[in-house]
This record gives sequence, structure tokens and C-alpha cells, in this order.
Amino acid sequence: MRGCFKFFLLLSVIAGLSACSPPPAKQEPVRSVKVIQVGESAMGSTTEYAGEVKARVESRLGFRVGGKLVARHVELGQRVKAGQLLAEIDAQDYRLTVDAARAQMNAASTNRDLAAADYKRYKELRDKEFISSAELERRETALKAAQAQVEQAQAQLSAQTNQVTYSKLIADKSGVITSIDAEAGQVVSAGMPVVRLAQDGPRDVLFAVPEDKVLGLQKGQTLQVKFWGSQDLHDASVYEIAASADPVTRTFGVRVAIAGQVNAPLGSTVSVILGKGQTATPSKIKLPTSALRQEGGKTMVWVLDMATMTVRSQEIQVTTADGNEVVVNSGLQAGQQVVVAGVHVLSPGQKVTLFQATGTKP
Repeated sequence: MRGCFKFFLLLSVIAGLSACSPPPAKQEPVRSVKVIQVGESAMGSTTEYAGEVKARVESRLGFRVGGKLVARHVELGQRVKAGQLLAEIDAQDYRLTVDAARAQMNAASTNRDLAAADYKRYKELRDKEFISSAELERRETALKAAQAQVEQAQAQLSAQTNQVTYSKLIADKSGVITSIDAEAGQVVSAGMPVVRLAQDGPRDVLFAVPEDKVLGLQKGQTLQVKFWGSQDLHDASVYEIAASADPVTRTFGVRVAIAGQVNAPLGSTVSVILGKGQTATPSKIKLPTSALRQEGGKTMVWVLDMATMTVRSQEIQVTTADGNEVVVNSGLQAGQQVVVAGVHVLSPGQKVTLFQATGTKP
């Protein structure tokens, strides 16, 4: 009986000790993660801008004299040839001025002829010594003054005749009318644009770049352009960069000359590609945005130790974004393994395994 009591007492002590001991530590599960090996790569594989095809020379044509526009002989988009009449203004007043100038020239010619006859008569008298040399010199001076008046009248007549000619707007080059700026019945001043003429010849591409990109362009730099609806690339050379920004868009206009003969419609849209595949910028370490996490206001990533298959937290400095990636300025070195998926379920020192897609071989 005493032996049974001791046995039950021993069982009670063992049960009490078991109740006071802590539970066994729970092992953290091994996570499966995706990693990439970081390395340096070029910034911005391609940069494209929308451009417009323009004529190398596009002139705004206007009259050299003012007046009322009585006729316009061309329409928008019409092709014209050099010497073709484009528009006319009322030249009635200029014709009257020509008549007045012609009358003045006739009067001056008559006075010159009279002075010449006097000089001839007085010269004969001087040869016979009937008059003094001083009197002959006065007649010679009068003849010279009359001749000067004739020349002045002739110049005025030529100038007024030109005014009549200027009442007709003539195309000095062949090309296409791209704009109409005045209509019949409108009073225009000298130099006011009436039509805009895109001259035949080389075609350029005009596009705009922001302030932070214009410093990367230089005259003579080779770019590539791609026309709308075509995958063919054409070489082009930068030959004009605006010295100041557009006051509205705050962008800088850039003109490039297309190499070779390209039959592109004026105003058609093209894509301008900077460089041939990559821009000339230093190589940087880049990471996908899925690898980043914020911790205490800092940007952190998980770096994998391949020897122990554990992860550690690493702070990095990000400078800018490049598409769906960020550019790392410091904190990483080329060749390190960085976790890019599953970053929010990891803890420092945690064991991980590399993710294997279904159907792939390890």
C-alpha cells in the first residue's frame, strides 16, 4: 500500500514539472523568394519625341506697299511656280503717282533742252568775244542744274513705276501654299503677311525638348526619325537649336535635317529617336520597384547570402526612376543577390529558398 502511494506521488511531481516548463520554440518557415543579381546598365534605352515635317525654307510673303487687297489667286495647299501671280492690291493711286512723275520728268527735260540751247548760243557769242567768260559760265551752270533735275525726275519716275509693280505679289520660288493670312477686301500694310510659301527642296523635322534635355543635344549630332505608319529609320542631323525656351510650353525647338531625299508630306508626324538605342549616360545599378520597401523613412532591400541562404536588410539611396525601375546611387555593389518578390514577409536572418517556377528544372 505504501509502495502505491509513492508511485502516485512521483507521477504528481512529474506532471507538475511538465506544466511549468516553457513550450518548444516555433521554427520560422523557410520562404521561397525570387532574386536577381544586380549589375550596371545604361540609363534610358530609348528616348522618343513627336516631331513635325517642315520645309527647310518657309517664307511669309507680303506686299512691299500698302493698299486694299482686290484679288487672291491661290488657295491653301496649292502648288505654285516661281513667277506666278499670287495676289493683287488696288494700284490706282500708284498709277496716278506715276503719271505725275512722268509729267515732272517731261517738264525737267524741256527746261534742260532750253538751257542747252542757251548755252550753245552764248558759246558762239563767246567765241566771237561778244560776251565775257563769266556769262558763259553762268549758262553752263544753268545747263548742269537742268540736267540734274532731269535725272532726279527720272529716278522718281522709276521709283513710282516700281510701286505699281509691287502692287502684284509674285512667287519668287516654287513651292506649296501652307497658310492664307489675308482675304480680298482687306486693307494690308507694307510687309504684312498675305500667304505663306513652303519652298521646294530639303525637308526638316521640328520637335521640342524640355529644359533638362536640351543640354544633351549638340549641332551635328546624329538622330533617327521614323515616319508615321512606317518602321523604317532615317538618319537626321541636328543643325538648329533654339536659344531660348518657348514662353508658353517652356520647351526648346530643335530642327534636324533628314539625310537623303524623303517624300514626306508637310506637317506629317514623325518620331524622333535620340541616339541609336541608348543615350550617352553613365551606367548605373537599377532595381525593379518590387524589390523596395520603406522602413523608418529609409529605402531598404533584402540581400541574400548565398552561403547561408539567409537574408539581411540593406539600406540604399535611390536617385531617379527609369521606367519600371529605380536607379540606385549607393548601398549595393554589382554581383549581389537582391530579393525582388516576397520582400514584405521576410525578417532579418531568415532562411529562404530560391523560387522555381512550375515545370522548370532546378
